[in-house]
Amino acid sequence: MSQKVAVLGTGKIGEALLSGMLRAGWKPENLLVTARRADRAEELRTRYGVEAVTNAEAAKTADTLILATKPQDMAALLDELAPHVAEDRLVISAAAGIPTSFFEDRLAEGIAVVRVMPNTPVLVDEGMSVISAGSHATEAHLLRAEEIFKPVGKTLRVPEHQQDAATALSGSGPAYFYYLVEAMTDAGILLGLPRAQAHDLIVQSAIGAAVMLRDSGEHPVKLREAVTSPAGTTINAIRELEKHGVRAALLDALEAARDRSRELGASH
Repeated sequence: MSQKVAVLGTGKIGEALLSGMLRAGWKPENLLVTARRADRAEELRTRYGVEAVTNAEAAKTADTLILATKPQDMAALLDELAPHVAEDRLVISAAAGIPTSFFEDRLAEGIAVVRVMPNTPVLVDEGMSVISAGSHATEAHLLRAEEIFKPVGKTLRVPEHQQDAATALSGSGPAYFYYLVEAMTDAGILLGLPRAQAHDLIVQSAIGAAVMLRDSGEHPVKLREAVTSPAGTTINAIRELEKHGVRAALLDALEAARDRSRELGASH
């Protein structure tokens, strides 16, 4: 943890990583941040005790650069960084849809690039970060990326060609669950429950189900069958879900998300 790490474009995701690294034992003097606005940079410096620098200063100083800016701003950022990034640096991209080749083509020959797709639960240390190696990244580079992202959740390595599928499942995944909770809350109101009570019932059910999936090791079908009594309430609800093609709609939705991720990547 003695190497310097810089988070460039320290928005919500970048700040979550910064906070996680500090809790994991990184020293503030080994962490740098950049921000577009001076007041934001000062806020981060005051809150975390880290040094706020320019993008060029970060590129000259840090051993690892985490690029957490928006995808549409990445080309301009790389133009700014390219003259200052030495060949022994590690560049980690947390921008959705952009392939490692986009960075390798704009930086010095041989620079290691690792692509990471985190999702928003990194904000509560329950994220899923999917990691892929660029053409020059080694096992040591992947381990360093895992060291940075593990404090805010789990990590999973995949070949880069699987990143679009991972984005559809994990990167966009929290939104599907929020959508489901929203719909179930409306159903609870329709059934006569106050909104707050319906919300609490559904959220706790979701948390409990997720913990059982994670900790039991059981297949979801087996867990579902344990709730589904013959001629009971659950099987009647599931019959309606199947009748309305919910499973097929989910398959189509995830394919659409995968395809859009591919389109975004092709644009870069």
